Amino acid sequence: MAYESVNPFDGKSVKTFVELTNEQLEVKIARAASCYETWKKMSYAQRAVIVAKAAELMHDNVDKFAKHATVEMGKLINEARGEVDFSANILAYYAKNSERFLAPVKLHPTHGEAHMESSPIGVIFGVEPWNFPYYQLARVAGPHLMAGNTLLVKHAGCVPQCAIEFEKLWKDAGAPDGLYTNLLISHEQSDKVIDDPRIKGVALTGSVAAGRSISARAGTNLKVSSMELGGSDAFIVLEDADLEKTIPWAVWGRMYNAGQTCCASKRFIVVEEIADQFLAKFKTALEALKPGDPMDETTTHGPLSTESALVDLLKQVDAAVAKGAKVALGGKRIDRAGSFMEATILTDVKPDNPAFRDEFFGPVAMFFRVKDEAAAIALANDSDFGLGGSVFTKDVARGRRVASQVETGMMFINNIDWSDAELPFGGIKDSGYGRELGNMGIQEFVNKKLVRIHDMAAPLV
Repeated sequence: MAYESVNPFDGKSVKTFVELTNEQLEVKIARAASCYETWKKMSYAQRAVIVAKAAELMHDNVDKFAKHATVEMGKLINEARGEVDFSANILAYYAKNSERFLAPVKLHPTHGEAHMESSPIGVIFGVEPWNFPYYQLARVAGPHLMAGNTLLVKHAGCVPQCAIEFEKLWKDAGAPDGLYTNLLISHEQSDKVIDDPRIKGVALTGSVAAGRSISARAGTNLKVSSMELGGSDAFIVLEDADLEKTIPWAVWGRMYNAGQTCCASKRFIVVEEIADQFLAKFKTALEALKPGDPMDETTTHGPLSTESALVDLLKQVDAAVAKGAKVALGGKRIDRAGSFMEATILTDVKPDNPAFRDEFFGPVAMFFRVKDEAAAIALANDSDFGLGGSVFTKDVARGRRVASQVETGMMFINNIDWSDAELPFGGIKDSGYGRELGNMGIQEFVNKKLVRIHDMAAPLV
């Protein structure tokens, strides 16, 4: 695969990078394995010095990191700054809390005493996507480095400068050689890394297709894995929702990061009583977005990450319309330089339309009318995905009831605020398995060892 920075705002190539040779890859794997032998023996406090320093450096250099993301994948500059800050917060969170999270847990057997202790397992291989080029890295680096593992990471081909900058961060923070390694490698080389016996775990954030391929290969090698895949999150609006608060969340939920978010709101499920009013206000709010240079802080509608992403999304919309969907808003490329697409709303998407089960990774919303709360829950659950979702209602108890019945890894009541290091992130069904962030995130790649003490005679044979 090619590693190339292409600015999606104007389509101009910024810089290209050469993939590693097999010999160079072997050196990097060997260094990561060697580093693990010393890193695993360091105390949490010693590890925390480096991880906390990396967090501090990110906080001190927000603009430098953010501009790389904006140039490489078109993220609005204010959103990019927010991502950098959040990534730094994740690193600081694990520097502070990891020892507590992995402390021995006392058990209470009938006789004697016992406890569970946690220990690192080795070199972890991460395969990460372009849509959050720092956040995706921070949420594997923070927990798994603090747990005592070392990391090899293959980042997406369109954000090589972000990947290189994040690797440099660790060197600047004083990390030993081999602690965190960026790999500019091909898909074939990636398979070889998974097969390598020195690699003990695999973490992927990506598409369903990538998840099936990589999890199968990890499974064949009997290696533990975590998979954070796609989503088609439901945004449920009940008839008692406060639309003045709900509409801004609808716009943010669909358009944040140009709609290129796994847990973005993608299916807007609105109770009939309020459906027309919601749709009219939603359209008006989307039409008010201002496309432009993502480096300009007044821009509210940025480009998609690449030209191919735009072309693929347009084909998806055309296929949906060919099968009966109606375009209530947008549906086309914006007539300007760069990879821009109109904010789009599709209606009348029936179950036999491929769009009904697809994930639209961009500014395309599907709008559904339903009779009542029960119908909203049923439609929300009629999905191959199960990452996140939200429900909007003035009755919080009702919101809790709906949230408990929707089959996802995450549900939000009157918000879609998942950006907190304390909150575990992940899904079920085709959205994958495992959790990142929070206490659960650090547990994915550690050995949970039972130790029992019991002074007793052996049973008679």
